[in-house]
Amino acid sequence: MVLLFSILMAAVAPGVSLLTYVYLKDRYHSEPIAMVLKLFFLGAIVVFPIMIIQRGLLLWLGESPLVFSFLISSGVEEGLKWFVLFHIIFNHTEFDEPYDGIVYATAISLGFATFENVLYSFLVPASFGSLLMRALLPVSGHALFGIMMGYYMGKAKFSRGPDLRKKFIIFSLALPLFWHGLYDWIMMTIKTNWFFIVVPLMVFLWMRGLRKIQRANNNSPFRLLKREDEVKF
Repeated sequence: MVLLFSILMAAVAPGVSLLTYVYLKDRYHSEPIAMVLKLFFLGAIVVFPIMIIQRGLLLWLGESPLVFSFLISSGVEEGLKWFVLFHIIFNHTEFDEPYDGIVYATAISLGFATFENVLYSFLVPASFGSLLMRALLPVSGHALFGIMMGYYMGKAKFSRGPDLRKKFIIFSLALPLFWHGLYDWIMMTIKTNWFFIVVPLMVFLWMRGLRKIQRANNNSPFRLLKREDEVKF
């Protein structure tokens, strides 16, 4: 029982920690925790339809690394996460600043990644080293893809004009899909020394992701309100 609990905690901790980090980076108007948890659990639930769709596509299209990486893996996973985010959050009253897109998209992505990690831990013999590697790569990767998706969803929500909105909505799906697919393709095709490619790629994406977090916060309409309150105080 103690061993099972330890494995479960090791599988859950990375996703929860990353989501907590992203949530706490909201400097001006934090989202309702209940709403964030709802999106997190929805992200976990979509694991099942994703598995079914991926299995069907795999039987139909085969295991070509390019097709698998960009369509079966990245395409299905990012597509379904984007669908949930857009249809539940985009017009929601709680989506009232650009950073909210990052919070909710990351919640969905990390809900998916966390439940996937739990399944991996119990279905595949997992050592501490393998769980640590999954925390550093797949789980943090899903957080990054969520940040990308949410950043551009936020830009779409608060952009002026239908053309800009349409462009950013496309970016919110296309960019995480591309980077996720590229990551999977590297992992599938490069059998040795992949570490020297994937780690710089992840560092590069995290640097971009942190800049997106800062930009989204800087564009918050609550930023000026907070400054006014500070001046009054």
